[in-house]
Amino acid sequence: MNGRTFPEFDNASRTVHKPHPHDSAHKHVTGEAVYTDDIPEPRNLLHAYVRLSNTAHARITAMDVSACREVPGVAAVMTADDLPAKRDVGPVFPGDLVFAEDTINYWGQALFAVAAEDLDTAITAAKQATVEYDELEPVLSIDDALEKESFVLDTKRFDKGDTDSALAQAAHRLDGEFGIGGQDHFYLEGQIAMAVPQEDGDMLVYSSTQHPSEVQHLVAAVLGIPDHGVVIETRRMGGGFGGKETQPAHIAAVAAVLAQRTGRPVKLRLDRDDDMVMTGKRHDFKVRYDVGFDDTGRIQGVDFMLASRCGISADLSGAVNDRAMYHADNAYYLPNTRIVSHRCYTNTVSNTAFRGFGGPQGMMAIEYVMDEIARHLGLDAFEVRRRNLYGIDERNETPYDQIVEDNILPELFDDIEQSAEYAERRRRVDAFNAEGGVLRKGLAVTPVKFGISFTTTHLNQAGALVLVYTDGSVQLNHGGTEMGQGLYTKVAQIVAEEFGIDLERVRITATTTGKVPNTSATAASSGTDLNGMAAQNAARAIKGRLTKLVSETWNVDAEDVAFRDGQVYIGEDAICTFPELCQRAHLNRVQLSEAGFYATPKIHVDKATLKGRPFYYFAYGIACAEVLVDTLTGEYRVVRTDILHDCGKSLNPAIDLGQVEGGFVQGMGWLTTEELVWNDKGSLTTHAPSTYKIPAASDMPVDFRVRLLDSGYNREKAVRRSKAVGEPPLMLAMCVYHALKDAVNSIAPKGTRVRLDAPATPEKVLLAMEHARGLGRDARAPAGSLEEVDE
Repeated sequence: MNGRTFPEFDNASRTVHKPHPHDSAHKHVTGEAVYTDDIPEPRNLLHAYVRLSNTAHARITAMDVSACREVPGVAAVMTADDLPAKRDVGPVFPGDLVFAEDTINYWGQALFAVAAEDLDTAITAAKQATVEYDELEPVLSIDDALEKESFVLDTKRFDKGDTDSALAQAAHRLDGEFGIGGQDHFYLEGQIAMAVPQEDGDMLVYSSTQHPSEVQHLVAAVLGIPDHGVVIETRRMGGGFGGKETQPAHIAAVAAVLAQRTGRPVKLRLDRDDDMVMTGKRHDFKVRYDVGFDDTGRIQGVDFMLASRCGISADLSGAVNDRAMYHADNAYYLPNTRIVSHRCYTNTVSNTAFRGFGGPQGMMAIEYVMDEIARHLGLDAFEVRRRNLYGIDERNETPYDQIVEDNILPELFDDIEQSAEYAERRRRVDAFNAEGGVLRKGLAVTPVKFGISFTTTHLNQAGALVLVYTDGSVQLNHGGTEMGQGLYTKVAQIVAEEFGIDLERVRITATTTGKVPNTSATAASSGTDLNGMAAQNAARAIKGRLTKLVSETWNVDAEDVAFRDGQVYIGEDAICTFPELCQRAHLNRVQLSEAGFYATPKIHVDKATLKGRPFYYFAYGIACAEVLVDTLTGEYRVVRTDILHDCGKSLNPAIDLGQVEGGFVQGMGWLTTEELVWNDKGSLTTHAPSTYKIPAASDMPVDFRVRLLDSGYNREKAVRRSKAVGEPPLMLAMCVYHALKDAVNSIAPKGTRVRLDAPATPEKVLLAMEHARGLGRDARAPAGSLEEVDE
């Protein structure tokens, strides 16, 4: 791939494939950026509060809110019986009630809402209600759900080849199980909406959401008005990560019905504790595996059972679990495969989208198996992984029948082996561990192959509206939302490049359903792919009209007309500025606005079998991590991480590099420190920063080396040959988990296996090491602590 040239990537490019700062970077650091809570509050604004249940499963025998209405300053109290129309905000399937009706189904379910002159009054009033329950037995865990066959959706499976025969005939066979924890989104800006009544019963809602169109449709249904009567606007979010895909509809609906009832603006802003209790998380999984392989570690057949905790409704669990199945191969050719996926109903909050959308859990399944194979055979896990890669001996067909056409995995392995000095560091780590002592090291390399597209095919579409003014300035509107990932900047770069103008000439606007309708969520890593292409199509349509005007006015061929550096050229001669041409176009009645549209080509899936081509292309990456672990406490430090990631032909290397770094750290948090704990009553006990640990600056790798693949190039016609970068880097963090597992297993006898569930918290690492010692080998005399070792 090195040394190739592509005509569309000439050096004349001013904006795309160049580093540009995030459009709001200066506002983020100065505090000028306006989030939903920063919008000037309208006159007569009311503040809302939602009373939550304090039981996981019960029948409501009595609920009296009359005392709430008597509190001075209260403008409205609404229960399920007060809702004007639809009572459910389920995004795909029903089951997500605005307010509980007869039964409580999870701890933290919304009972009713109060709108008052200020938040303190609303909280005080909500506490005056009396609620009586008749307790019911809840289903709280995946194991309980599997035992009781409690499922929120039908079980799915797909098969490739003859798995049973392959397992029976394999030279080696292993089976086992392990757990993968969930994760709270912990966005800096919590869930919030402000609903402002308009004329004729219409409603304007400012919402912190990744999916304005879905919020529009659901709010309209709850209010009992047509979609055209609701406008959702989102300028920016303080983080989303999937947690603001379906969840904001509930928040916006509560604010909107209160605003409709009172005729006054209403703001609903959840505090951190309520946010964490009330909203869905990343799905936690239980994985069971049965794998057969040869003496070299090459897999002959594998049978996976993937079971996830979905909660009390489907939410997006169908698509999340489908993607887990699609990614259970990760980077590896599996000739004979069976994957069974159980979607478990539990009396816990319904889990939802989270960066990676099931892909991380599926990848963890096969990476765990790869590690166990290497451990069993006494081989280097790096070599076992490389021997199973797609592309070795032309093995490129996935278990779901898609052909991997753009495989660069062998190249990535070769690169990281050299750049991360893997062989020498492996030797040093093994030598260090052979000395025994309190401290142990671990080293691991894991790859990523992540499919890009919504697996629900119809969601792969986007719209944009580009307006060019007579002074040559451009307003850009599209259906994508900005949550800090730089989408707005990248799409603006694309439009500026088309017109040959400076990036500063393109005005980025808030996303609003009033300009671009029926859009998909900004999710599935496809925000730039979809919205960038839609905006590019719109800009090219306008540019085509301008080109035709130049061609006819100057009597030249259209192919000779070019736009660059703010000028319009015929050949090498500048004939006018871009603003001058826009003025001329207006005088000649040439349309200077366009609605662009894009639908991803080639993708198709048989919904019954899940076979087909769910992904337009794959994004790739690879990472190597080294850790140092204190065997007496389980505490650890990531001493070095090397990352090589494929962004195709990066639209903005500065932003993409930040996405890789941020995604990796968030993934590291998921697999190491972020532990969600429910008690035996179904109450989430880790619902605040005091009990839930996201990665801090001190958790960063001491030596952090991150590169984008220089030779990256998207063979498919994605926008400017770039590749998506939102989700794939998160899964690079699997290398940290497996480095910890490597350190744990350094204590165990050769050939034995020690189970380590994720997240690998210090407590779990310590327990795993104690188990490893019990298998036959004790640590030697203490040789220092983490603080005393200078890496």
